[in-house]
Amino acid sequence: MFPRRAKGLLDFCMAALCVWAAYHHTPAGALLRKATAWATGTRSTARPLLAYYDGVSGTAVTAPLVAPDVPLMRTLTDAEALAWGTHLALKSMDARARAPVVALASELGVSTAALLDSQEGPAAARRLHAALTEDFPGEEARLTALFAGRVPARYALDRMKAEGGTPSLERLASQLPPGFEGASVGAAQALALATAFGLAWPVHESARVTSPFGERFHPVLGRRKLHTGVDLGVPIGTSVAAVADGVVRRASEDAVNGRVLVVDHGRGVTTAYCHNSELLVRVGERVSRGQRVALSGNTGRSTGPHLHYQLELAARPMDPLKFRTALRSVAKDAAP
Repeated sequence: MFPRRAKGLLDFCMAALCVWAAYHHTPAGALLRKATAWATGTRSTARPLLAYYDGVSGTAVTAPLVAPDVPLMRTLTDAEALAWGTHLALKSMDARARAPVVALASELGVSTAALLDSQEGPAAARRLHAALTEDFPGEEARLTALFAGRVPARYALDRMKAEGGTPSLERLASQLPPGFEGASVGAAQALALATAFGLAWPVHESARVTSPFGERFHPVLGRRKLHTGVDLGVPIGTSVAAVADGVVRRASEDAVNGRVLVVDHGRGVTTAYCHNSELLVRVGERVSRGQRVALSGNTGRSTGPHLHYQLELAARPMDPLKFRTALRSVAKDAAP
């Protein structure tokens, strides 16, 4: 008799758990919670179940790098983008790591406060780049000189010339004298940030942001969670364009992201495009800025047609809107 009662109690508990899970963690439950709140005049924690993101690259979500305080609403030149990247990289570094930059700034009469100031910083950083351009015309060599110092950078560059090949940031870092290994970190951050400023937009400019980057109430887990991209409300079949030249690193489908593309743009910058109805490129394929790479859809864990667009710098998610430097789309220029 007792085992039968115990089984009945267990069945009741499991049924109650299923009802609770359905009420709090399913689209139907969210709609019911909103309807109940509306009928009773109370406030509901349920949010519209737009698509959400649980991970494309599989990397852990950590604190993002420093980003601009406000979106920049005009196109930046390459020099301006590099200056912005340098300024933001400096803001994320400690005082010891900034020492070579501070020394150069002092030599040129640029204050450290100006370099770190949100308004004056980019212009101050551009002055530093201008002072180094004659001796270090390449961006990566110039950043090495900026973050390591002129003498260590010249030493690394001379060794590189003796060996031959392109003086990339990685190769220059390997040729720096002992004690300067950490300088490449700031240079790499600046280069990644500058590259992010040059990215275009994957869909037409009129696409509405239905869920922004940042913490939000997770519709399934029932708790607040970082949304690591932006959701753009577009109809199924909308052209999705690559935001910059790059190489396709992932073109597959899973239960969460649906049909998903990940494009590597180099310099530590990758972008992801999720919930597509069709993928038009394959892994390993090189794509060009503005090239149509997918058609948007409603695949995966999604509750409506949209594109989840994600930007990562050094495997860290960043708010793409903070780097959107022009209200101009490349998708409309893609092949029909």
